Amino acid sequence: MAKGKLIIVSAPSGSGKSTIVQWLMNEHRELQLCFSVSCTSRAPRGTEQNGVEYFFVSPEEFRRRVACGEFLEYEEVYTDRFYGTLKQQVERQREAGQNVVFDVDVKGGVNIKKYYGDEALSLFIQPPSIDELRRRLEGRATDSAEAISERIAKAEYELTFAPQFDHVVVNDDLDTAKQQTLDIVQEFLGGK
Repeated sequence: MAKGKLIIVSAPSGSGKSTIVQWLMNEHRELQLCFSVSCTSRAPRGTEQNGVEYFFVSPEEFRRRVACGEFLEYEEVYTDRFYGTLKQQVERQREAGQNVVFDVDVKGGVNIKKYYGDEALSLFIQPPSIDELRRRLEGRATDSAEAISERIAKAEYELTFAPQFDHVVVNDDLDTAKQQTLDIVQEFLGGK
């Protein structure tokens, strides 16, 4: 069985990354895409199961695994709240022939690409402008004005990473961005 390939998708918050990734996974099953199952130190929520949505470990266990070099990338989002991608899990999925999708932050995307090089495709989903990004975030009506300002400041920083990705897709029109992403992924997987 051929080893699965790796597809990294990163973007500033509000760029449409998760919408595009979900569309690829739900509407294009022929691509055989599977999410990388991440590891976290937070407790399971609702019906989440260990090994399905996440691998749940204690903050101490997460730190031990970091010290042992078991992660491709990780981040401490809040004190003792870690999220990361385990090398061993990615390899297990690849050996099973799965094409592994990483829906990760910009720094994580850069780190995974550095580790895998040409074995991984890295895509950066970019908003057409910071003003449009602000409009989208305000339109969600899920964040305070202060939180939106913080997200915009972070997005301006994250946009500086775009040149480190293999492809940049500007999400000006969602349907066009979806099609561009699909074309790039199909070419990488050898289906086009």
